[in-house]
Amino acid sequence: MNTHNGIKGDLERIHIEDYPAIKQHLDKYWDKIEPRADQGDTAYNLRNCAYLDEFSKPKIIYPNMTKFLPFVYDRSGVMTNQKCFIITGTHLEYLTAFFNSSLFKFCFADRFPELQGKTRELSKIFMDEISILKINDTDECMINKLVQDIQMEYSVNKAKRIDKFIFDLYHLSIEEQMYIGFIDYGEK
Repeated sequence: MNTHNGIKGDLERIHIEDYPAIKQHLDKYWDKIEPRADQGDTAYNLRNCAYLDEFSKPKIIYPNMTKFLPFVYDRSGVMTNQKCFIITGTHLEYLTAFFNSSLFKFCFADRFPELQGKTRELSKIFMDEISILKINDTDECMINKLVQDIQMEYSVNKAKRIDKFIFDLYHLSIEEQMYIGFIDYGEK
């Protein structure tokens, strides 16, 4: 449950009294939550979040640090903590396909600083530097269907089909496609 502090003029804060079981549970830890510096109007509320309404929008969710470069398209309003980033806006299914593609992993993995255990940091400052090809409406409709399909049930064949779509979109030769190959989540 997100006991948010609301959004001034748009969204009322969560009143913990409306959730007696949660309040009763949190009261057990009152000595720890009461002195928090990051609380909202009450110790039960989280501090103000300027982008709270972004979580209810369609978005791409990706981790702050990872070995596998996973990007997930979400339309359900899932909320994340500080261990993940979100991207909202337009062309999200296409961006999800691109970020999960072997082309992206091949070309940009070294753009993200490597941390201990071969994990990488996917901070926004590094994401902002990546230039992505715009696509036409027909291609976008096709990629949207592919992304929705693979998120229903992942398979290597579906991932390779998306890779092929991205390779063709970027006009990669057969030799270039073979050189990049298929980079699965568990590889590289």
